[in-house]
Amino acid sequence: MDNHWAQDIEICLEYGDRREQFGGAAVPPTFGNSLFVYESMDALTNAVLNEQGHYVYTRGTNPTIETAERKLAALERGEACRCFSSGMAAIAAALLNSVESGDHVLCVSNLYFSTMELLKYLGKFGISHSVCYETGAEAVKKQIKPNTRVIFMESPSYMTFRLTDPRAFSSLAKKHGIRTIIDNTWATPLFQKPLLYGVDIVVHSLSKYLGGHSDLVGGAVISKKELIDNLFTKELLLMGGNFSPYEATLLLRGMRSLPFRLETHQANALKVAEFLESHPNVKKVLHPGLPSHPDYELGKSVLSGYSGVFAFAVHGGYRGASHVLDHLRHIKIGVSWGSFENLAMSPNTGSNEQQLISENIDPGTIRLAVGLGDSGKIIADLEQALDNAQ
Repeated sequence: MDNHWAQDIEICLEYGDRREQFGGAAVPPTFGNSLFVYESMDALTNAVLNEQGHYVYTRGTNPTIETAERKLAALERGEACRCFSSGMAAIAAALLNSVESGDHVLCVSNLYFSTMELLKYLGKFGISHSVCYETGAEAVKKQIKPNTRVIFMESPSYMTFRLTDPRAFSSLAKKHGIRTIIDNTWATPLFQKPLLYGVDIVVHSLSKYLGGHSDLVGGAVISKKELIDNLFTKELLLMGGNFSPYEATLLLRGMRSLPFRLETHQANALKVAEFLESHPNVKKVLHPGLPSHPDYELGKSVLSGYSGVFAFAVHGGYRGASHVLDHLRHIKIGVSWGSFENLAMSPNTGSNEQQLISENIDPGTIRLAVGLGDSGKIIADLEQALDNAQ
């Protein structure tokens, strides 16, 4: 673990809980009210005109949500954070705050499929995008256009688990007046802190490790205060994708155990990945913590941990992946990840094989989210599935 670990544990456990303001409550109370009342019209007017510093309406500000936002900003070493109703709402807010009609977004390697669908949708408003599947800064530099305004990264990348170097890309972007956005959901703020490397905006799906219990949906945008203040008045207030105080309470609960859960996810996943790498029916394993990974050395310099999600590929495309998944007994088939349970799925739907190949995703890819249980049980389940599916 890096030298931030002890500080991060304290942030997760108690930072920003403001017990003195809430009657000594051991955990922050859930403010489920939709609005806040004032004793005079002057007081209300002042609050409305300065809403970021006052509680007016939960679409904008709420004490429970604010507590979660303070913790998230502190973990990422950012100045401010705003939470949203989903990870996609956060990504949409970050992008829309960064571009206007005529601008271009340059994507590095593979991004979450819904992020890509959003970028395609933005084309109707005159916002274009392109993808550089090479992850080196020099290759990306060649694809920068005069109207490129954003470099968007997800590291590790969606399904291929390639790493990008946030230091190199933030330096490159600043030279060209380009804003950088990174989806840091996989690593969490505990295992990677892109803002310290110069990245402009970090986005998260709170539904994954930060929530940690498969019982909330949310997203977050973290950056400098000036940028977040601007995003608050536009992409948050006007589009209404606000986070719920009830979900914020679940998030705060999840964050208290985050460091301890991640240690187990990481240890279990590495054991499982090493087993899969030795199995004859596995074509390849895509885990940045394995020495065989093409970005293993880069990972040691930009990551301080590896979480529990990775992929492996089997022969036979959709049929091969489906046979393995259908033979699993303990591991469940489902989307998302980051909770206590073990989950597996394939990006291959049976009709998108050529698209996957064009995106450098093996048609036999299976994404595995390793949970908190006994790693031996997980390995045994994968072994029998791989053996029986042949």
